[in-house]
Amino acid sequence: MGKILVIGAGGQLGQCLKIVSTRRNLTDIVFPSEADANILDQAGLQALLSKEQPAFVINCAAYTAVDKAEDEVELAKAVNETGAANLAIACAANGAALIHVSTDFVFEGNDVKLLIEDDVANPINVYGQTKLDGEKAVIALLKEHFILRTSWLYSEYANNFVKTMLKLGADRDELNIIADQVGTPTYAIDLANAIFDIINADSDAYGVYHYSNEGVTSWFDFAKAIFDISDTKVKVNPIPGSAYPTKASRPAFSVMDKTKIKKTFNIEIPYWRDSLVECIAKLQ
Repeated sequence: MGKILVIGAGGQLGQCLKIVSTRRNLTDIVFPSEADANILDQAGLQALLSKEQPAFVINCAAYTAVDKAEDEVELAKAVNETGAANLAIACAANGAALIHVSTDFVFEGNDVKLLIEDDVANPINVYGQTKLDGEKAVIALLKEHFILRTSWLYSEYANNFVKTMLKLGADRDELNIIADQVGTPTYAIDLANAIFDIINADSDAYGVYHYSNEGVTSWFDFAKAIFDISDTKVKVNPIPGSAYPTKASRPAFSVMDKTKIKKTFNIEIPYWRDSLVECIAKLQ
């Protein structure tokens, strides 16, 4: 398998990779601090990769504050595009393959169809555009790349929709949740397992892949499932997105087709609700 280096180790996916690496008894894996693995520090990245000589680098570092990105355009661009480019350059110089995590928000999401990797990406917010530009930078600078687009990421770690809903559900009697934005939740532990499966495959099938849990849901139905599974007594009202305006527009339908990643790496993907049950059991 070779040595693995995780960039963005302190974030949600980074913490899940740490948990899964322990479960899999992976010992040749390094989780540097943000100070030691700053993707905006090109020279520092070069020095880190030169020292560690990883076979694979996993990039979990990203600017993910979707609404704030509309105001912090330069910062989002720096982290999501320039940072990705810096990492690709360092990987190319040190003979490492890069697994780079991207998002369903690269799509406009106006058509009700399963999105495949070759569909035209047309982001409708700054976050999505900077992530798409990061993908393009990786593709241009490094042949040995696996770009994984994922969606609606949650886990026991960091801030995410599941933890927010559990907190709000405990404090309130009633909640209004958007019902006309449809996608697929992804348990970050499942994504971490898929990443290690890709590394384990020792494949040169480089390119862009889609990964989320199986199935389709809305934010409203996702919230309902969270409350049902956790036995939280709260009334949930479905509302249109127009009733809850946000600074950044969201795709209305961003369900991704996972056929390519399943066939290429022989990966079995859990159904979203089954994974949610597992996560909530750990949170409780």
